[in-house]
Amino acid sequence: MNGKVLVVDDSKVTREMHGFMLQSGGYEVHYAINGSEASAMVLAAKFDLIVTDVNMPQMDGYELSRRIRVTPGYESTPIIMVSTEAEAKDKTRGFEAGVNVFLVKPARPANLVANARMLLGSLSDGK
Repeated sequence: MNGKVLVVDDSKVTREMHGFMLQSGGYEVHYAINGSEASAMVLAAKFDLIVTDVNMPQMDGYELSRRIRVTPGYESTPIIMVSTEAEAKDKTRGFEAGVNVFLVKPARPANLVANARMLLGSLSDGK
């Protein structure tokens, strides 16, 4: 296993698609339907990577990312944001919230897995 990933998206189809991509890359994948659920999950378990949408009910991806960054043990956990929001201001908001990589939907499987491998290089190398 290359690492434990939490995929956060209110769309079941998108969650499953991203999960399938990551599982195909050798990652253990867990799911949350919104930022509130994901926020609770990061308090209960340790994930190596978070993949989140922006627009979700209850708590959006920006707020989730900010909360993850102040959660003990998650200050440097990689976050990939995948969104239909494609303007520079959206990407800037993501990076300001603590996101490491911002991808535009639909995420190409090779791009999502390549970014996961880049961010989790030491885990993927078995170190």
